[in-house]
Amino acid sequence: MQKLMALAFLLALAGCSFPGVYKINVQQGNILPKEDLAQLTPGMTRSQVHAILGSPAMLNPVDPDEEYYVYTLQRQGGDIHKQRVVLFFDGEQYLRHEADLLPETPAY
Repeated sequence: MQKLMALAFLLALAGCSFPGVYKINVQQGNILPKEDLAQLTPGMTRSQVHAILGSPAMLNPVDPDEEYYVYTLQRQGGDIHKQRVVLFFDGEQYLRHEADLLPETPAY
């Protein structure tokens, strides 16, 4: 009888809908607003650039004159939004950057 009751309880429990799991926002990398990038001028030293932007997320092992600032945001398990900025140097002097920014800077 107890086995039958346990089986009935398990079947009834299996029919209940699970309310779900709370999913957090996941932010990784460097958030770079347009205002920070606007402060960069050609001829700045690498250390001056790092003082404004912080340390890069990745360095190019093949070309030390490129630095990557990458940022990803995933809100509550949804789509992953990416932002990528590549800085180009000539030795220790900043030349230019290429940026693929998010439409709006996410909240910290």
